[in-house]
Amino acid sequence: MKHTALLLALSAALLIGAGPAPAQDPQDEGEGRSQMEDGARLFWEGLRREMGPALDALRERADEMEPAIRDFADRMGPALAELIDRIGDLSAYHPPEILPNGDIILRRKTPQEMKDTAPEGEVEI
Repeated sequence: MKHTALLLALSAALLIGAGPAPAQDPQDEGEGRSQMEDGARLFWEGLRREMGPALDALRERADEMEPAIRDFADRMGPALAELIDRIGDLSAYHPPEILPNGDIILRRKTPQEMKDTAPEGEVEI
């Protein structure tokens, strides 16, 4: 969980810092911008500067892992597709249960349970 949050934060910083910096004219410095905009710009510049080494290390690690991930996807892709075809709609099942002996079971919902959990009317997205 801790690693997931770190990866999300790093990804967000990477996406924010990935775009080209706008060209700035030294004479226009401060004109037309509020102190809030200047503060936000300084904050993001500082964040990019601080996160730069970590993002570079993350890129290097991702490059190292890419062949293994591709191999995993090539091997497991067909098996996962077959499993998804067999299971179908996951909302038709209760959450998995782990039995004392370690078995994991997926109980299918009854037609009444499916009807009870179906949203009424339009669903706003």
